[in-house]
Amino acid sequence: MTGFRLVLAALVTTALALTTAPAMAANAGITDEVTMTLGKGGMLHVVEKITGSGELKRTFLTRTRHDDANDRLFEISNVKGGGYADGVLRVTAPATVEYDVKGAVTPTGKVEELRWFAVGGWNVSVDKATVQVTGPGPVQNLSCFAGELTSAVGCTTAAMDHTGAQADFEQQGLAPGQTLTVVVGFPEGASGGRPILDKRFSLANAFALNMVTGGALAGLLVLLLGGVALLYWTRGRDARVVSHEQGAVNPVQNGHFTPPDGVRPGQIGTLVDEQADVVDVTATIVDLAVRGYLRIDEQPRQTYDAPDWLLVRLPHAPSHTLLPYEQALYDAIFEGRDAVLLSQLSGSFAAHLGQVRDALYADVVRQGWFARRPDAERTRWTTIGVVLMVLGLLATAALAWFTSYGLLGLAAVIAGGALAVGGQYMPAKTAKGSAALAHTLGFRDFLFSGDLGNVPEKDRVELFSRYLPYAVIFDGVEHWSRLVASVTGNGHQADNLYWYHGPAEWDLSKFAGSMRTFTTTTSGAISASRQFRTL
Repeated sequence: MTGFRLVLAALVTTALALTTAPAMAANAGITDEVTMTLGKGGMLHVVEKITGSGELKRTFLTRTRHDDANDRLFEISNVKGGGYADGVLRVTAPATVEYDVKGAVTPTGKVEELRWFAVGGWNVSVDKATVQVTGPGPVQNLSCFAGELTSAVGCTTAAMDHTGAQADFEQQGLAPGQTLTVVVGFPEGASGGRPILDKRFSLANAFALNMVTGGALAGLLVLLLGGVALLYWTRGRDARVVSHEQGAVNPVQNGHFTPPDGVRPGQIGTLVDEQADVVDVTATIVDLAVRGYLRIDEQPRQTYDAPDWLLVRLPHAPSHTLLPYEQALYDAIFEGRDAVLLSQLSGSFAAHLGQVRDALYADVVRQGWFARRPDAERTRWTTIGVVLMVLGLLATAALAWFTSYGLLGLAAVIAGGALAVGGQYMPAKTAKGSAALAHTLGFRDFLFSGDLGNVPEKDRVELFSRYLPYAVIFDGVEHWSRLVASVTGNGHQADNLYWYHGPAEWDLSKFAGSMRTFTTTTSGAISASRQFRTL
């Protein structure tokens, strides 16, 4: 029985030995014998003799913090005796590994300092590590640190031979991941090595203010001031002409209505703000009615019905006398029919609006009020500004990432933004256009003065109706609608105007409200989005 127990114990012991042996081998430490030679150009050649067994992995430290603005790089190349990729070395022990390191030398004072993490980053413990260092000159000083990367604890031993040509280091017991760092000083310029620095990205560095960026910002300021001066010279000319020529305007000549400079309502709107707006088209529709090309018939409705109007083409109207933009509008309204409800234009007319506005822009150039189309001028400068902004943003990103000149890109962005905004003010009137604007503003003052002038009562309805489209442009519909409704040829309240008919039981006392609703509804019907003008 006793013999059986002895045999059983022997078997168990053998089994335990067989199962624990691989684990002990896997956890066994290695020894690392390192020889380092510093050559010209600061190139460090390293040879490591590794004893042990199994698959081993070492992770090199290839980047450290150098200062507040830069990281320091260590470039490892020409690896032999193992597989190396992305800073990780894989070997099968025992093995001899060779590699080169660049960037491990730093000039400091009267010496150049070699600092390298000679042993470290292994995935197993290092029982014993020795390091031998030689270089292109005698050793001036030496030191070593062992343990964690930031450790200030010295290694086991550090010495130089009696000739001073070689430094020797030794360390007993490094845990997995710990490092033996050696520092050796050589005479100044012995190898000529320099550290490899990589600027660390930060907003403060990327957008640093220096001579280059400061000069660029100063140049931008000069450019912007020059742009303001240019706008004053081109746009300011309008104000100078207006102040010189503006004065009292009498639109009645020889008993007939004669607008200043022959400017029609749609033209006035484009002349004033250099944009062909929806309100300009609305005013032109009213103008075509009071001039006898169409009639506006207000439709009867119940209390909660939406208001509507019938636009009627008048026979024998001299359409050949219309200006091109008026003809385009006239054709777009009727499209071969004799009458159309305003509600029927809603949505469908928007497709024609672009053609009418295009004709209006062409007309103000043909009249000699602008040298170039205002819309094309705005588009050109705004496009240039937007392109400059986009290029500036791309340049800002590139300059900020790779250099400290990010402010140069921002300068371009600011300039582009200023140009895009300023482009809206770039259209400039000619001298003729500025004079027409001055007379137009005088006409506006006349309209709101409340002075009826010496107009015979029998002519007032027709004459004041001719004023009404201009009042639409100048946001004076309410005032002039009431004025038109207050005067008739016979002194009694009339049921209709020659160009505006109301439904049954409607008279001119309701004209002001009807006209206000008509202009608002028309602007909404001919365009998906109304545009308002302020003077």
